[in-house]
Amino acid sequence: MASMNGFTLWLTGMSGTGKTTLANYVAARLRQIGRPVEILDEEDVGEVLWDGLGDTKEERITMVRRLGFVASLLSRNNTAVLVAAISPYKSSRDEIRKLIGRFIEVYVDCPTEKLIQRDTTGKYKKALAGEIPNFIGITEPYEPPTSAEVTIHSDTETVEEGALKIFQALLDLGHVTPEELKIITGKKMKANPVKKARTKGERARPAARAARVAKPKKAAASKRKR
Repeated sequence: MASMNGFTLWLTGMSGTGKTTLANYVAARLRQIGRPVEILDEEDVGEVLWDGLGDTKEERITMVRRLGFVASLLSRNNTAVLVAAISPYKSSRDEIRKLIGRFIEVYVDCPTEKLIQRDTTGKYKKALAGEIPNFIGITEPYEPPTSAEVTIHSDTETVEEGALKIFQALLDLGHVTPEELKIITGKKMKANPVKKARTKGERARPAARAARVAKPKKAAASKRKR
């Protein structure tokens, strides 16, 4: 079985992209395999964590820090935490990544035009009409992730397809086992090796060194044939 150490799955994206739907779907299936799970949805915890805060950039960053602090406490106590929050600023998400460590960023992407078309709350129309100030994606910028572990295009991918990408990432990072995912998905899934960027001065991988050594031998062999 996979380690019961907790982790935080952070779903970021503009309002209406489907973060909450994905979080609920993934959470229900993690509970199938007996994992303790908590969902921190910014809409649900707002009255408690957002009390006294507004919609300025600084206040939004404070909101994310509060969410991240709660997520870190739960994660280190063996809980799988699913955070669904717009969290529009890259710097604040990176800060939470460093705080938690066992952090998986999921970018739930959808073109703004599509979000406006399928908006049932009327928020986008009001924001476009100037009735809602500081609305992310309309009057305030959203900074998309540049290196998220998972990117889901909710305008073209179903909830099931998006969740499968999340489960694959959890498997690749060692947060669940192939046996657990077979229970969840009914499919036999294999982990993909996680690629790590080489740092300056790092030794070349054995395969790369072997490839360089092999080239001179090939050249020598061709000379003998002559």
